[in-house]
Amino acid sequence: MLSEFFTGVRYLGRGFGYWRRRPGLMALGLVPGLIALALLAAAIVPLLLNLGGITTWATPFADGWDPFWRNALRTAVGVLAVIAILALASVTFTALTLLIGDPFYQRIWRAVETDLGGDVPEGDGGFLVALGESIRLIALGALVALLALASGFVPLIGAPLAAVVSVLLTGRLLARELTGRALNARDIPTAERSRLFSGRRARLLGFGAATQLCFMVPLGAVFTMPTAVAGATVLARDLLHQRSSTAAHRA
Repeated sequence: MLSEFFTGVRYLGRGFGYWRRRPGLMALGLVPGLIALALLAAAIVPLLLNLGGITTWATPFADGWDPFWRNALRTAVGVLAVIAILALASVTFTALTLLIGDPFYQRIWRAVETDLGGDVPEGDGGFLVALGESIRLIALGALVALLALASGFVPLIGAPLAAVVSVLLTGRLLARELTGRALNARDIPTAERSRLFSGRRARLLGFGAATQLCFMVPLGAVFTMPTAVAGATVLARDLLHQRSSTAAHRA
């Protein structure tokens, strides 16, 4: 399982390799990320700046506590809130960036598909498919944020557990979403995708977790997004190739 996980991480590394092979094309992929980041920052920065007031409002029962315990509680709640906000921000960023940057990322996807050889599908699902998947991703991201927040209340290990839950679950969502372009282009339905991923969950998780960790670095999401699109295309193509090879072997 660990071997499969780190194999998934290496797909992100293969995506970074396209900065050397296609620097101009990858640089174009920064534009939608910058736009999405600006939109998110306008919503998130005021929220973070007012986090102290929010934690005070959320814990009125602690007003009469000893100052040490009151501050400790509100600091812990603030940390958990930041983890949940970052988890939701990450998937929202991905959804917005893919939607805004569809023409840019379609060029990256097509270039990677061409480099890998074989038949390259004409379309990739279209704008309406991208819009629907973006809405679904944000909704699932909200659920992940709530789960991360809830896991933070586990005694002693709450904050580290919340961080791990956030990275792993968000990473899994990102991986499924980013591989969607290559799968949408081939009209692969949801049930078939689940079967495709079922034997390679650790690989998918490794790619997604590595992407999510890069997203958490300041401005990392902007610079990693084109890389993740390229790496996810390679990952999806390899999964499809392995499925075809397995089917041929059984036949």
